[in-house]
Amino acid sequence: MGFLRFIRKYSYPFKDKTRNRAYALQHLQCRGFSKDGVLRGNDEVHPVLIIGAGPVGLVLSILLTKLGINCTVLERNKEFSKHPQAHFINNRSMEIFRKIDGLVEEIQRSQPSVDLWRKFIYCTSLSGSILGSVDHIQPQDLELVVSPVSVAHFSQYKLIMLLLKQLENLGFQMCVPESLEGNEQSREKKIMMGHECVSIDASNDFVTITASSIIKGKCVEQKIHCNILIGTDGAGSTVRKLVGIEMRGEKDLQKLVSVHFFSRDLGQFLLKENPGMLFFIFNTEAIGVLVAHDLRQGEFVLQIPFYPPQQTIEDFSPKACEKLISKLVGREFGDVDVIDIKPWVMHAEVAERFICSGNRIVLAGDAAHRFPPAGGFGMNTGIQDAHNLAWKIASVFRGIAPTSMLNTYENERKPIALFNTRLSLENYKAAMSVPAALGLDPTVANTVHKIIVNGIGSFLPSGLQKVALDGIFGIGRAQLSEIILNESNPLGSSRLAKLRHIFQEGKSLQLQFPAEDLGFRYLQGALLPESYDVESPPEVLTWRRRDYTPSAQPGSRLPHMFVRANPLSEETVSTLDLVSGDKVEFILIIAPVEESYHLACEAFKVAEEQEISLKVCIFWSTDSVGGLEKGSKAALSPWKNYVDVVEVRSSTSNWWDMCNMTNKGAILVRPDEHIAWRTTSELAMDHRVEMQRVFSAILGNHR
Repeated sequence: MGFLRFIRKYSYPFKDKTRNRAYALQHLQCRGFSKDGVLRGNDEVHPVLIIGAGPVGLVLSILLTKLGINCTVLERNKEFSKHPQAHFINNRSMEIFRKIDGLVEEIQRSQPSVDLWRKFIYCTSLSGSILGSVDHIQPQDLELVVSPVSVAHFSQYKLIMLLLKQLENLGFQMCVPESLEGNEQSREKKIMMGHECVSIDASNDFVTITASSIIKGKCVEQKIHCNILIGTDGAGSTVRKLVGIEMRGEKDLQKLVSVHFFSRDLGQFLLKENPGMLFFIFNTEAIGVLVAHDLRQGEFVLQIPFYPPQQTIEDFSPKACEKLISKLVGREFGDVDVIDIKPWVMHAEVAERFICSGNRIVLAGDAAHRFPPAGGFGMNTGIQDAHNLAWKIASVFRGIAPTSMLNTYENERKPIALFNTRLSLENYKAAMSVPAALGLDPTVANTVHKIIVNGIGSFLPSGLQKVALDGIFGIGRAQLSEIILNESNPLGSSRLAKLRHIFQEGKSLQLQFPAEDLGFRYLQGALLPESYDVESPPEVLTWRRRDYTPSAQPGSRLPHMFVRANPLSEETVSTLDLVSGDKVEFILIIAPVEESYHLACEAFKVAEEQEISLKVCIFWSTDSVGGLEKGSKAALSPWKNYVDVVEVRSSTSNWWDMCNMTNKGAILVRPDEHIAWRTTSELAMDHRVEMQRVFSAILGNHR
C-alpha cells in the first residue's frame, strides 16, 4: 500500500524491500546497443531510461513495460504537482488509453458529465452579461461512429495518479533518494523521485547520465547507464539543453499567471446558472480566462495576462488573487482557497531534432514541441509520440529491427508536431479575435508593453512604468463598460454584432479537431507509400473544426468499425482492438477470398522467417456470413494465429467501401494501429516476394 499512499498523500513512507533482477540485455538481439548487463561491479546498463515523470513519460513506461521492455523513470521533483495543467484528452489519446487496462473506464467514471463542460462561455462576469457561448460537442461526438471512445475532460494531476496506479500493477516502485542510498538492488521498474539529470555522456556504447539528488542535506551525484535515454521532461527540457538541440518557432507569445483555487460555492453557482469548461471574462476591472476543471468539486484555474518586469509574481499574492477572482466572478464567495500561483510563458516551437547520438537519445512530448494551450494539442501530441515510439524501441530490443529504425520516429512525428504547432497557433489567434472585437486587441497591449519596456517608457523609474502600464490598460478596459457595450450605443452595438458573427461562423477558439486528431497521417517512415502516392501539399489551416473522413492509406490510423470477433456472440469490439497492446504484432486484414488467403499464408511464412509476430484478421461482411461455418481454418492451415470477424453494419457502407478498396485488397497494420502497407485490389506480383519487401522496408531490415 506504500505506493498508493505516495500517490494520495505525496509522502515517502517506504523503503525498497524487493530486489529487481537486472534486465538481461545479453538475451536480447539489440544490434548497436551494449550487450553487457553489468559494467563495473554492480553498475547496470538500463535498457531504457526515461527522464521526466509527466503524463508522456509515464504512458511511455507503461507501454514499454507491457511490450516486455523494462525501464527506469527519473523525476527531478520530490513530489507530483497538484496543479491541474492539461485537461482535455482527445479521441486518439483515449484510444491509446484503451490499451492500458481499465484506464479509460477510470477516466470516464471520474470525469464530470459532458453537459458540464461542453461549452465555452464569454461574459462580462460570471454573474453578469453573457456575450456569447459556443457548444463544442456535436451529437456525432458521442455516437462512437468514428472512434470507439469519446473525448474527455480530466485534469493532468488526476491522470498522473491513475498512471501511477497502473505502474504499481506492473511492478514499479516509487523511490526517494534516501531509499536508494547504498542500495545495490536493480533500479529497473523504479520511479526515482528527487533525481535531477545534470550531465549526459553518449561517447561510449551506452549513454551515461549524472543524476543529482539531496540526501540528508547533502548533494549526492551518481552515474546511471542506459542503452536509450528518452527526455520527456517538459517544455524546459534539461535533456534537450544538455544535448544541444535548439527549438525553432515563435517564442514568448504571451506571459500569464496561472492561479489554482477551490471554491465549492462558485462551483455550485455555475452548476445551477451556466456550466461550462472555459469562461472568458472581460470587464472594466479585470480580464481573465477561468478553466473549470471540476464544477462538482469546485476546482478552477484562472489564467491572467502577466506583464513583467512592471508586474512581478509578488503582485499576485493569494489575497490579491482572491480580489481578482471576485472582480471576475462579479460577487464574493467566502470559501475561495488559493492553492498555487505559477507564472508561465506561451511558446509555439518544435525541436530541430527529436533524436540524436546514434539513435540513443530521444525527445518526446513538450521536450520536443511546445504549443499554445489552444485545442489541447500539447499533452495529446506527446501521448501519441509515446505510442509511436514504444513499439519501435521494443522491435529494436527484440532484434527484429536495427537501431536505425528509431529514425522513423522523427520522420513521422516531427511533421505532425510542426502541423499541430501551426494549428494551435492559428487557434490561439482565433481566441484573440474575441477581445479584439471588443476593442481590446492583445497585439496592441503587447506593443504598448514593449514601448514601456524598451521604448520611451524605459527612461521612467520602474514605479512610474507600472503606473503608466496600469493606467493605459485601465483606459482600454473602460471600453467594456455598460455605457459603451450595449445595443443602444452605435459603437457597442457594432462590436456586439461582430462578436456574434465570430461565434456563428465558428471563428473563435475551437476545442475539437476530429480531422486532425484522428486523420493525421505519416507520409514517410516505417511504412510503404503507394507507388502513386505523392506528398500532399501543405493544407490551408482554417483553425475551424473539420470532420474526420476514414482513410486506409499507408500512414493513416486504422479506421474504426465495430465488429464481432466471435461470430456466435453479439459482443462487439472495435477494429482497433484487433491490434494487441501487449506484444509487437502486425495485423494483416483480408476478406475471405482465395487469393487473399494465399497472400496471408505467404505473409505467415515471411513473418516466421524474420521472427515477426503476425495475426491475420478475415473480415466477413454481413452478406457473406453464410460461409462462416467453415471459417478460415482449412484455407490458412497450418497457421493458427488468425481471427474471423464479422462487421457490424452501422450504415450502408461496408468495411472495404469505407476503406475505398475492393474486397480483394489487403491492409497491413502496425503495432501502433497505423497502416504500414496496403494493396487496394488483388496483388499481381509474387506474394512471397512482396511480403518480404514489405516487412524489410517497414522494419529497415534489408537482408
